[in-house]
Amino acid sequence: QVRLVESGGGLVQPGGSLRLSCAASGSIFTINAMGWYRQAPGKQRDLVARIIGGSTTYADSVKGRFTISRDNARNTVYLQMNSLKPEDTAVYYCNAVLIPYPGTGPGAHWGQGTQVTVSS
Repeated sequence: QVRLVESGGGLVQPGGSLRLSCAASGSIFTINAMGWYRQAPGKQRDLVARIIGGSTTYADSVKGRFTISRDNARNTVYLQMNSLKPEDTAVYYCNAVLIPYPGTGPGAHWGQGTQVTVSS
């Protein structure tokens, strides 16, 4: 069984910063990719940033403001969010694509979500 635990969400004023963390634990043989998605009320869940090996991908709306990084030894992914805007308000979900045991295929796993609210 795999568990993803997120932390770091909260309330911040426009222009402020937050750092999200997501630690994966449980049956993990190898992690292929980790990333962050977000979902605002009434909207679909969209990719924010993803890291595969040393390669990163960002949504256009966060380029230059958000930075994703990963600590492979700790199976942890981070999202540094700077210059936050009200439109960044959403529930942020951690995602990991991983292989739980040798010889098995990859599967996607999700965290429980953490609320980020940008408001004055």
